[in-house]
Amino acid sequence: MPMEPLPDLASLSLADVARLVAEKRLPPVEQWNPTHCGDSDMRIARDGTWFHMGSPIGRQEMVRLFATILRREPDGSYVLVTPVEKLDIEVEDAPFLAVEMKAEGEGRDAALAFRLNTGELVAADADHALRFEQGEDGPRPYLHVRGGLEALVARPVYYDIAERALSGDDDPPGVWSNGAFFALEPDA
Repeated sequence: MPMEPLPDLASLSLADVARLVAEKRLPPVEQWNPTHCGDSDMRIARDGTWFHMGSPIGRQEMVRLFATILRREPDGSYVLVTPVEKLDIEVEDAPFLAVEMKAEGEGRDAALAFRLNTGELVAADADHALRFEQGEDGPRPYLHVRGGLEALVARPVYYDIAERALSGDDDPPGVWSNGAFFALEPDA
């Protein structure tokens, strides 16, 4: 069965994004507790590339499928989980990359939506917060996706967020989305 085509964020309103997010049905990985089976020989690189046995996974449909069964464990590790097996997967930074942003409205009435490198759409809000860390290479913004899984916000998308934040009059500078405020200052 082929996967659905990826949505084009630029052509969607944020109401369309909200509808698509609400319709998205992911496997209930948080309810599955199989015995740990070992290592998957998979790795998600810092740039969002998925690898198996040292080679990049070239089929985006496979990456999208694996992303639906990815879970973060209470100890901070990552696993691929099905009802019958659980395998470790190495994640160098964040398992996803936010590669595109769509914004509507200004100030407290703003809404921001992001498309991940897997095609998934996420609207920033109180449950899908933006947070900022200071890294060796400058600010590192992250978006909460689900269940402790985050997306590193790509540098060009971060520049769009920073431009919105600095054009506003909030102190400290930050952005609003769906009623939640996210300060650009790194978390302490």
